[in-house]
Amino acid sequence: MFIQVIQGKITDRDEVREAMDRWIRDLAPGAVGWLGSTAGVTDDGTFVALARFESPDAARRNSHRHEQEQWWTELSKLFTGEVTFHDCAATGTWMSGGSDDAGFVQIMHSRVRDLDGLRAWMDRADYGILTRHRPDILGGVWAAHGDGGMTEAVYFTSEAEARIGESQAPAPEMQAAMEEMQQFYEGNFTFLDLKDPWLASR
Repeated sequence: MFIQVIQGKITDRDEVREAMDRWIRDLAPGAVGWLGSTAGVTDDGTFVALARFESPDAARRNSHRHEQEQWWTELSKLFTGEVTFHDCAATGTWMSGGSDDAGFVQIMHSRVRDLDGLRAWMDRADYGILTRHRPDILGGVWAAHGDGGMTEAVYFTSEAEARIGESQAPAPEMQAAMEEMQQFYEGNFTFLDLKDPWLASR
């Protein structure tokens, strides 16, 4: 799976939502290799999207379509400044991965000091611990930028249930797992809350 992460400040949330809906309706059927997308706008007007494709080549072919270029030209007018793009060939999922049933999605940006170690840890992790103690979490998707940066999306049943879950002290076994995982990261996380996530899959 290949993921492109797009982020920038926007001027009009409703217009951006209409543009995203139009892409799903009119352009997605012709986007060979498109798997799905997670997008939304935070309370401070930051738009973020994770577009999933089968491969880098599929994403590249889509970006070169005439109708895609026209659509992006119109959408780009709704941004107030720089738009950042991260093309991520190293990606993965945990638990059920991304879920279109999520009522709340939290995007996390971070720096990873040991990507190979983190991937190995994710592969052997006991997600039953998370299922038992945080039933509000449906799963997650991660995408490595290639320069040490990482974007992750965590999918929750709802914002209310996520807030309840995060307000509770973690059980010892879950705290231990979180501390073990933390060794692969460096610095602080940046969180973007999508309270009304726009979710679609092929």
